[in-house]
Amino acid sequence: MKHKTYWAFGLTLLAASWAQALTVAPYSAEALNKLQAAGEPVALHFHADWCPTCRAQDKALEVLKADTALNIAVLTVDYDKESELKKQLKVLGQSTFVVYRGKVEKKRQIGETSPDGIRMALRAAL
Repeated sequence: MKHKTYWAFGLTLLAASWAQALTVAPYSAEALNKLQAAGEPVALHFHADWCPTCRAQDKALEVLKADTALNIAVLTVDYDKESELKKQLKVLGQSTFVVYRGKVEKKRQIGETSPDGIRMALRAAL
């Protein structure tokens, strides 16, 4: 199953590089490491299925996929399962975006649900 996930993620990133648009894929340490090592813009979205704010953020991300100037990968982190990553990054709540350019954190945003607000945070990495 992992190979299928990585394969799908790879296709998503390839499609994004052609279209120059936002992509959303499940988090994996390997995917994050590859994007950061390449100096690419990437955001971690700490998400919980039970969180209404997170669901609103999902809708905003769907809207942002149409923005071809927003060339960034958003990796969705399962807030309930990735305890070590939360601790390492000092993420205190779900609905948090941590935005990077390579390995440098550029922006952190909690609870924003509007497409424009999320776009502004993601652009910090571009």
